[in-house]
Amino acid sequence: MSQRKYAIELIAECGLGGAKPAGTPLEQNQKLTSVKYDESILQTNEPMMQDPSRYQRSVGRLLYLTMTRPDLAFPVQVLSQFMHCPKESHMEAALRVVRYLKEASGLGLLMPVEDTIELLAYCDLDWGTCLETRRSITGYLVKLG
Repeated sequence: MSQRKYAIELIAECGLGGAKPAGTPLEQNQKLTSVKYDESILQTNEPMMQDPSRYQRSVGRLLYLTMTRPDLAFPVQVLSQFMHCPKESHMEAALRVVRYLKEASGLGLLMPVEDTIELLAYCDLDWGTCLETRRSITGYLVKLG
């Protein structure tokens, strides 16, 4: 099961048809922060986007892709935290995820027909990752088949 056509439409909508593909959805050790955090802690003032609907639409479309692309779940979770007041750096991160789609737009889920059914579950935790709240982020994957 794949959403290749949908991914290609998203790449075209973002104007990244001729862009170089990215090998990973997010840059290593990239920390995105809110406008409020920047002003109070970092003492910087990166302005919000003039039209946040472009960012919101892109992240919404990426969220839809996570149904068949579990590799996008974490980056989309990170980007979703800034839907109400995105900055240009957030849009750049979202566009990097779209460039990552160019690397393998046809990836999806394989659902083979087998006689035996096996249930596997994986879990991981990143302790105190959020710069603003120091909350941990937990991820899990459950595979049946």
